[in-house]
Amino acid sequence: MRSIGPGGPVREFLQGAALLPRGLGLCLRNPRLLVLGLIPAVIAGILYSAALITMLAFLPELSRTVTWFADDWSAGWRDLIQVLAGIALVGFSGLIGVLTFTAFTLLIGDPFYETISGLVEQRFGGVPDEVEVPWWRSLGRSLVDSLRLIALSVLFGIPLFVLGFLPLVGQTVVPVLGAAVGGWLLAVELTGVPFQRRGRRLADRRAALRTNRPLALGFGVAVFACFLLPLGAILLMPGAVAGAALLARRVLGLPVEAPAVGPA
Repeated sequence: MRSIGPGGPVREFLQGAALLPRGLGLCLRNPRLLVLGLIPAVIAGILYSAALITMLAFLPELSRTVTWFADDWSAGWRDLIQVLAGIALVGFSGLIGVLTFTAFTLLIGDPFYETISGLVEQRFGGVPDEVEVPWWRSLGRSLVDSLRLIALSVLFGIPLFVLGFLPLVGQTVVPVLGAAVGGWLLAVELTGVPFQRRGRRLADRRAALRTNRPLALGFGVAVFACFLLPLGAILLMPGAVAGAALLARRVLGLPVEAPAVGPA
């Protein structure tokens, strides 16, 4: 594993963010990788879009429900707190949606993303210590790890949701905290495939990424921000998976520069 380089945490953060466009570039140069990554992402995208549309349709009612304590307030203050509640609900839904979308997409697309990650690693030298894991066992591990990370996202998301009610702080500081938390969890989630390929579980992932926290945060925050864009999570999922393979190699001290083996 590697530690923060001489350029400091800011440079490491930017290098981590650059892994996403690098991963996307690898996929764009190989249509096979792009198509493999888009299939499960499109399926998940359709389901999540339906859920988002439903949530937005009922947003005014939901805002009134969570601000029941303001029913007796004056109209001006009641309307203000309901607007803030609506903003907080959208922010909370965005955080949970991005994280659960990634987990759900990785689960249904496990064979596809295993292939993408494997081809990327082959390009830069392969995996000398690869561990063969049956697909059913890999899927079971992914399910358990994903449920743990979703639980963590909800655990962090609830206080962020509450803080979202605070004027100014809820619309400035909280989104930044949400991006940092969401970015970290996405980095942990997306590196699951390359770490499982080496026989390493969730605890190993977290330990390795903590050693390279600015790098991991840079990648995760970039993914989080792009996934918030319309269709971003669908179109960029292949690049995120490829970038996560590069991130895993970086934190494990493996080469990610000159191609060494085979085409990607």
